[in-house]
Amino acid sequence: MTDPSWVQRRLSGEGAPILIDGGMGTELEKSGVPMDGKVWSARAMLSHPDKVRDVHERYIRAGAEAIITNTFSSARHMLEPGDLGAEVRNVNLKAVELARQARDTAATSSVALVGSICEWSYDEHPAWNSPEVVGQAAAEQAEILAEAGVEMLAVEMCERAELSDAVVEAVFRIGLPVWLGVSARRHRDQDRLSSFGYPERDFEEVVKVVSRYPAAIVNVMHTPVSDVGAALEVVRSHWKGPVGVYPESGEFMMPNWNFVDVIDPATLAENAVLWANDGVRLIGGCCGLGPDHIEAVSQALNS
Repeated sequence: MTDPSWVQRRLSGEGAPILIDGGMGTELEKSGVPMDGKVWSARAMLSHPDKVRDVHERYIRAGAEAIITNTFSSARHMLEPGDLGAEVRNVNLKAVELARQARDTAATSSVALVGSICEWSYDEHPAWNSPEVVGQAAAEQAEILAEAGVEMLAVEMCERAELSDAVVEAVFRIGLPVWLGVSARRHRDQDRLSSFGYPERDFEEVVKVVSRYPAAIVNVMHTPVSDVGAALEVVRSHWKGPVGVYPESGEFMMPNWNFVDVIDPATLAENAVLWANDGVRLIGGCCGLGPDHIEAVSQALNS
C-alpha cells in the first residue's frame, strides 16, 4: 500500500482536481469481453483477467491518478444469484490484484487504488435486495477489499435511500476513507431529479441520507452530463464537503452498454474545465467514457 495522504490534500483544495479513470465494464465490453446478464462485468476477473488489467493500464497511461477496481457488481448479493457465490472472495481479491499489477506496470507517479462497492442488484427478490442482506454483503466485500490493499472505498451509484443507508453504514466501519457516489437523471415531464434510472425515486432523498456520513467526498457519478449541474446543486444544498463529478454517456440495456450519442472527448474536456473552475475536486468518467475521454480531460486540466 502506498501513502494515500496526497489524495485527501487534493480533495481539500491543494492543486488541481484528482483525475480518475473512466468506465470499466463498458471498456471491457468494447474490447470484446461478453457482459453477463446477471453479474455484468464481474465474471471478467475469472474469464478475462488480462483484459481487466489492460483497461486499468490504459486509463493510467491516459492520466488517471486513481483507478477503481472492477468490483461494482462483485458483492455477494450480486454474485450469489449469478451462481458465483463461492467466488466472492476470489473475485474481489483478483480485482485488486489486477489493479495493482496495472499500477506497477503503467504508473510513473502516484495512483490510488479505490475499491468499488454498490448496492444495486439485478435481482429484485427480497432475498438479495433488502437492507439487511445488501448491508451484510457490503460489509463482507469492504473487508475483503481492505485486506487486499485498496487505499479507499467508493460506494457507487447510491439510488435507494434504505439500501444506501445500510451499505454506507457498513462500509464506514472498515476505517478506510470513503467516497460516496450518487446518480441522477431528469426524466421526461419531471420537474425534479430522480435517482439513477428510477423516476419514482427522489434523488434529493438519497443525497440527504448519504450526506449524514463523514465521507471524504460526495461524487455526482453515472449521471448524464446535461444533468450534472442540477445534481451538484442538490448535493451542495445538503453536503458542505468536497464534491466530484464522473458522468456517463450512452444507454444501458442489461447486460450491454449501447454507445449511442456518446459525448466526444473534447466536449467532455470543456465541461471538465468548467467543473474544475466551479470547485469540483475530482473528475473522471463512468459508463460509456473511455481512455480517450480521460486523456482529453487530463490535457485540458493541465494546460
